[in-house]
Amino acid sequence: MSLVRRQFLSRAALATSVLGAPIVASAQSKGTFNWKMTSAYGKGSPFYMDGPGSATDLARRIKEMSDGRLNISVFGAGELIPAFEGFDAVRAGTVEMNHANAYFWTGKTAAAQYFTAVPFGMNFQGMNGWLYDGGGIELWNEVYAPFGMVAMPCGNTGVQMTGWFKKEIKTAADLKGLKMRIPGLAGKVYASLGVDVKVLPGGEIFPALERGVIDAAEFVGPFQDRRLGLQKAAKYYYTTGWHESSTVSELLINKAAWDKLPKDLQAVVSNASAACNVISEAWCQKANSEAMDDLVKNQGVIARPLPDDVIKALRTETDKVLAELVAKDPLAKKVHDSYFGFKAKYDRWSEISEEAYHTRVRG
Repeated sequence: MSLVRRQFLSRAALATSVLGAPIVASAQSKGTFNWKMTSAYGKGSPFYMDGPGSATDLARRIKEMSDGRLNISVFGAGELIPAFEGFDAVRAGTVEMNHANAYFWTGKTAAAQYFTAVPFGMNFQGMNGWLYDGGGIELWNEVYAPFGMVAMPCGNTGVQMTGWFKKEIKTAADLKGLKMRIPGLAGKVYASLGVDVKVLPGGEIFPALERGVIDAAEFVGPFQDRRLGLQKAAKYYYTTGWHESSTVSELLINKAAWDKLPKDLQAVVSNASAACNVISEAWCQKANSEAMDDLVKNQGVIARPLPDDVIKALRTETDKVLAELVAKDPLAKKVHDSYFGFKAKYDRWSEISEEAYHTRVRG
């Protein structure tokens, strides 16, 4: 065999050994993954389960963006597990994903509340600034690390409504003794003012309000509330959502499953979730504006802001509740300080940008 031929074969063998590994790895990285995602909301629920930016829409986008390599079967509340058992199911690996709101898990870790909404907190723009560029998502994953889970935002309702009341609220004293459906830190704030707080899944709110099991209820906003029929059980609809000025939907993922995904599929999930975060909030603006007009003009709903002294009382109690929370939980304090530190900077900017526009330019 000639020297030239021996050199050619040697180089070809070397090329095969060097290039072979990436080819095998590439083939492995293109494997198909079939996951399950549960939700805290019932099948067919607008925004959460159906429509732009919903759990179903998120799963569709992930499938299309991954060219069918990551397929996610979506289950509404009660189909696979009860509404509020998503945390435990993902932690155990029973399902790979859950679509809900982090404040449902405050019994597991108090810091979870901050990744959904904080009373008198930030709006949609400010919340996204903190999550994506202010260290919020990193803190979110630090909070969930002991449970073997990661999370990211995948939706947002924008500002919510205070809720539905059977009787007019004139002073803070009118809250005392009311039985009200309200989750999260806001529930603790109301409780400190004498409200008997209830936490009910969305599907149970209307019958409870209609039968008088509860006297008041908060859910989301005009479109979703109208769909539940809450306007048929109570006529006083108060604004504005002091308790949830920007309500984040959470995509909760089992970390062991997440780590098995190739980097490109992790990027697909992250980018699809970010897209749904923006798209869902945009949908809410249109849907809620139309629904609010209908509720007031056609269905006899009395919409009005909470009286100033009620807002003042709620703010005072919020400060106390948050102070007690961070005093008991160092991790919650770390998240709290990051959140409100970012909010202080954002508020200064918003005052000369967004607020200036709304008060002086928009007319």
